[in-house]
Amino acid sequence: MQEYFETIKCDDYEIFNLDYHCKRIANTIALNINLSEYIYPPSNKLLKCKVIYDESGILDVQYDEYKKRQIKSFKIIYDDNISYSKKTVNRDELNKLFNQRQNSDEIIIIKNNIVTDTSIANIAILYEGTWITSKSYLLKGTTRSRYLNETQIIEKDITLEMLKKAEKIALMNAMIDFDEISDYSLSL
Repeated sequence: MQEYFETIKCDDYEIFNLDYHCKRIANTIALNINLSEYIYPPSNKLLKCKVIYDESGILDVQYDEYKKRQIKSFKIIYDDNISYSKKTVNRDELNKLFNQRQNSDEIIIIKNNIVTDTSIANIAILYEGTWITSKSYLLKGTTRSRYLNETQIIEKDITLEMLKKAEKIALMNAMIDFDEISDYSLSL
């Protein structure tokens, strides 16, 4: 049976954006699960809570202290066949692509000539004064969904040329929220 997971930010005993994580679980396995019944942060530190589940329900809840990775350089990776529409425990395809990053900190995956995601986050670019995230994403991220709902970003496919001309980029995931990066390098 396929196993999935949610990464949920916990800080000072607060649990962030549970509604979005519950919605994604419901969309993934067609079960409504109240995550607040399972998550009890063990300390007031910044924690990454990993909830592992399958179609039968919650299997495990793990907590790790979170330390943000410094990401300043990106390797452009092309893969027209990658699929990661559900947040599965099996990340082999993404890991294979990440291992091609050479000296870069992270990868940006291009599928069918459109910017999709990095190995750990959705991406947005500040392009001509507007924050844009690609319609052609790999994973429907919870932070991405929240920013779209709040109309802080718009959806429009991002080409490599647009990425190269971006004023800034931002990575979005549950742990880093909307992390703007203005000083970065891209390698092809």
